[in-house]
Amino acid sequence: MTGVTEDFTDFVRSRTPALLRTAFLLTGDRHLAEDLVQDALARTHRAVRRLSADGHYEAYTRTAMYHLQVSRWRRRRVAESLPGELTDRADPGSDHAGRVSLQIALHKALAQLTPRQRAVLVLRFFEDRTESEAAEMLGCSIGTVKSQTSKALARMRQIAPDLMNAGQMEGVDR
Repeated sequence: MTGVTEDFTDFVRSRTPALLRTAFLLTGDRHLAEDLVQDALARTHRAVRRLSADGHYEAYTRTAMYHLQVSRWRRRRVAESLPGELTDRADPGSDHAGRVSLQIALHKALAQLTPRQRAVLVLRFFEDRTESEAAEMLGCSIGTVKSQTSKALARMRQIAPDLMNAGQMEGVDR
């Protein structure tokens, strides 16, 4: 079991920043994203014996994140709104100010979408999932994913035309 524990520990250390970025896009809040990742990692840890043979920690953790987020929507709680930013490492020589400006604009635009629309865009365009994968992860039909994607993109075009016109959301403006 020591090897399994070490593998899981290595996974947590290496993949937590990527998981936090995805969770932040899903929740729109740094603190809620941290909670989501922590809950998903706890679920993954409970299943570590089943997953260790194949090393499917990341897939299990991401699926747990999406299921937990959908469960939170269904509870219809009053959403918390805490200001927060998720830091990201810049590449040397890149336009850091431009990247930060784009991140801020994108986060503001995503925050104005419904949680389901935000999740569909994150899965489809940031996680590069197919419609059927997104539908399975969200527990809905492919038609729902298609309609929510269409509505979300229309809303994004409305609230953030500069992102769409500048080609910032590559592959999204269809």
